[in-house]
Amino acid sequence: MVSFGMTVAGRMTGKVFEPVDPQAHTHYVELRPISDDHVPEALAVSGLDRETLLREGRDPAEAMREAAVWVREVCGNSSPVLAAYPLSYDWMWIYWYFMRFTGVSPFGHSRCIDLKTLYAAKAGVPIGWATKRQMPAHLRSPRPHTHNALDDAIEQAELLQNLMAFDPPRP
Repeated sequence: MVSFGMTVAGRMTGKVFEPVDPQAHTHYVELRPISDDHVPEALAVSGLDRETLLREGRDPAEAMREAAVWVREVCGNSSPVLAAYPLSYDWMWIYWYFMRFTGVSPFGHSRCIDLKTLYAAKAGVPIGWATKRQMPAHLRSPRPHTHNALDDAIEQAELLQNLMAFDPPRP
């Protein structure tokens, strides 16, 4: 993992989801690589430069401790939940880094929600049809998908907000 971004999408108050401006509370970090093993083509997608990250990237242990503090601060007495599309990709990285560098995840071992599955369940479609391209346009974020970790987090927060409000007609 070379960078990650997090934002607050909203809060559950009882059974009601209350969205918040996903740009109001954000956290973004570029990390110093922990290994020489990398795929240049995958790194190129992020737009980040490996040599710059080696010189200027944040120490992962320090960055993950600060991220855990940020999560606790923005959540207050609420339980944080990691939301992602697809969750399986983001969760494996962020959970591993929290466990490796802090020994604990602010999301516990399972407080997470997969936006792909949420859409499939609400829309009544097979998981294979739960692609962003096949979702109705009003559910997707209007933001361009830049592959910047913070931009992606904000985009996914907007998708979560839209999915939480989504109530499709039932046959």
